Amino acid sequence: MRRRELLALLGATGWVGQCRATEAAPVWSEALRREARDLLERAGEHGLAPGDYREGPVEAAFALFLRHLHGGRGRPADLGFRVRGGALDGGPVEAALRSAVAAGRLRDAVEALAPPLAQYTQLRAALAQYRSLAARAPFAPLPVVKKARAGDAYAGAPALRERLVAFGDLEADAPVSATHLDDSLAAALRRFQTRHGLEADGVLGRATLAALAVAPASRVRQIELAMERLRWLPRRTGRLFVAINIPMFRLWAWDGASPEASPALAMGVIVGRAMRTQTPVFADEMTHLVFRPYWNVPRSILRNEVLPAIERDAGYLARHDMEIVAGGGDDARPLAPTPDTLAALHAGALRVRQRPGPKNSLGLVKFIFPNDDNVYLHGTPAMSLFARSRRDFSHGCVRVENPPALAQWLLRDQPAWTAERIEAAMQGTQTLQVNLRSAVPVILYYLTAALSPDDGLLHFADDLYGHDAKLERALAARRSR
Repeated sequence: MRRRELLALLGATGWVGQCRATEAAPVWSEALRREARDLLERAGEHGLAPGDYREGPVEAAFALFLRHLHGGRGRPADLGFRVRGGALDGGPVEAALRSAVAAGRLRDAVEALAPPLAQYTQLRAALAQYRSLAARAPFAPLPVVKKARAGDAYAGAPALRERLVAFGDLEADAPVSATHLDDSLAAALRRFQTRHGLEADGVLGRATLAALAVAPASRVRQIELAMERLRWLPRRTGRLFVAINIPMFRLWAWDGASPEASPALAMGVIVGRAMRTQTPVFADEMTHLVFRPYWNVPRSILRNEVLPAIERDAGYLARHDMEIVAGGGDDARPLAPTPDTLAALHAGALRVRQRPGPKNSLGLVKFIFPNDDNVYLHGTPAMSLFARSRRDFSHGCVRVENPPALAQWLLRDQPAWTAERIEAAMQGTQTLQVNLRSAVPVILYYLTAALSPDDGLLHFADDLYGHDAKLERALAARRSR
């Protein structure tokens, strides 16, 4: 809801939100108005803009701030994100504000409505740090080199040291060379590279120089956009929980303990290609997994990749353990690749599937959370891809680095499914579906700035799918209305 609509609502009802007919509008004291103004001037601590709350009665401006704090400033669906955090109807905002006014302490409403996530609290601290960096004098420029390795002469060593200390990757009192890229600088550079999604080789090259050159003000904006997206996420409920941060190529799983707890499981992932087959952002619930799955080739892949390959090479299907079938189930009847069946494939009357086994594109297990995009988690035979720092190679589904560990974690409440039995099912001869006793929430989300649960450090990622840029434009358009 836009600010002028809230202001109009205030004027009509004496309150921001839908007041119940039996309840009187809250009474604001001058002390509460002063507290509200103070809190609004500090909205920047939450990645919000104080200037958005300086017009109109302070009661309305403060309620608008709380609404933005709790549920975000825009609609995730407008940007293609199918997640719903905070509250779209404003009910929790009204209740928290009414309670805070009655208690004479508006800060209570701010604390109650901010996202209850350790990640959010950590990003608030990181935001303050990077705002401080953005306010200081610019860094000395770094001399550009093709590559500088540990032990190489580098005239920019003092300037590099300055940046690495400021970013927290090098201790301020660490002794380093003024003329060379010494071991201390190389070690700090590896930490910086790890935090920025680069190959952590300690080599000062083009990609690392580019990351070092990003202005702190740009990092501030990344953090602010990440905090906005955290307001969109579903609230934790204490259940098992799987989260995948798409641009950081990482999966974490929590046992359902407090939001402050460390994840029980962490692993790398491969996500959809940035240019053609992006992995969607949404939340759903995992219901079952399938050992030794068939891969039913999606129509788009069949049309664009498999059919042209079959027409070029008659042995393509056999070499990739693929077959043409009629019907929809795993018991569908295989058909020979004749001119007639190929014509039926082109017409969409038949389909291609890949048989279970070590060549199967889904690996030896897939993890299903039914959704409109037919996206799921699965293994892969191409394990070497996990060694790369950038991992957007899939057709939209998410490939996981350690399928047996994820399967064991998901089946932890079914004691018969030991690690040995899981391995036997993956290496067996039969396709087998195993239902989870309770559905497990799964969230595929998108943060390019985040404190990693792996090391507790602030990580930055490239805007892989351009979602940061889209959100920036949406927020700018909203402010201009």
